Amino acid sequence: MLPTAKIGPYTLPNPLIVAPMAGVTDRPFRLLCRRMGAGLAVSEMVIADSKLWHTRKSRTRLNHEGEPEPRSVQIAGGDPEMLADAARQNAEFGAQIIDINMGCPAKKVCNKAAGSALMKDEGLVREILNAVVSAVDIPVTLKMRTGWDSDNRNAAVIARMAEDAGIQALAIHGRTRADKYNGDAEYDTIADVKSRVQIPVFANGDISSPEKAQQVLKHTGADGLLIGRGAQGRPWIFREILHYLETGRHLPEPPLDDVEQILIEHLAALHSFYGEKMGVRIARKHVGWYLQSHDQSKQFRKRFNAIDDALEQTDSIQQYFAGLRNGEVFAA
Repeated sequence: MLPTAKIGPYTLPNPLIVAPMAGVTDRPFRLLCRRMGAGLAVSEMVIADSKLWHTRKSRTRLNHEGEPEPRSVQIAGGDPEMLADAARQNAEFGAQIIDINMGCPAKKVCNKAAGSALMKDEGLVREILNAVVSAVDIPVTLKMRTGWDSDNRNAAVIARMAEDAGIQALAIHGRTRADKYNGDAEYDTIADVKSRVQIPVFANGDISSPEKAQQVLKHTGADGLLIGRGAQGRPWIFREILHYLETGRHLPEPPLDDVEQILIEHLAALHSFYGEKMGVRIARKHVGWYLQSHDQSKQFRKRFNAIDDALEQTDSIQQYFAGLRNGEVFAA
């Protein structure tokens, strides 16, 4: 039985959310994951300082044209007023949920006292939460980690603070800032937070299979799951997890023809969204993820990464899959 996931006035179609990932969860990827079964897809983080929004990167991150509701936009920064202003402006641009980033462990974010670095300063966290919630009349959510390091797991303290401030839902990655993405995620802290607050809690970290999804939901009692790296090159993971949670049975692996079609459509969306020059470059990492289980020698990826033409990228993928079907290329 699937839990019902709500964020403010929005009841999500299902409790599986695409986790915001910088440089990954752009509009083409969000739309693809929604099509593949995700109940919500959160945008990659937008820096709070609106003076920087004129850049190409920020303009593409602020583009939500044609996205299904509700549209969730993540903002990142360390200044309460700036974050409040960013929330207001994004709401005017069409965001229906604002997500505050206190989960990113990247050095360039943490060095600016943003992302998971904020968890070190609980006073500042309280200021930020109150400022952003007061600034908008749409739901505000919070993404965080379990704490700063293994000696400072303060997610429960911040969760209660968030609930008091009017935050509508929490997402918690089962690692500290110090862990980055190393080792295994732990879910005891998430279960502890869930037992202490009334607002919805979404568990995140290492959810890469239907069985793991079920285990994490059971262990934490969470209202839903955020799936990030598990969806890279496998956007169909959402429908696989949904099917398993609803029936207890596995969907078969998607046939090669389906994978090829999904990848070709994803490439076309990237080329169209970013323009050929940028789209070709951004496509390379996605193709690397899609082909991880096939192109184990990485020979094809080396050739693919040298291609600078959109049409040639598409042709090379079609040739690659034709080779797989004919048994010419090793397929795991």
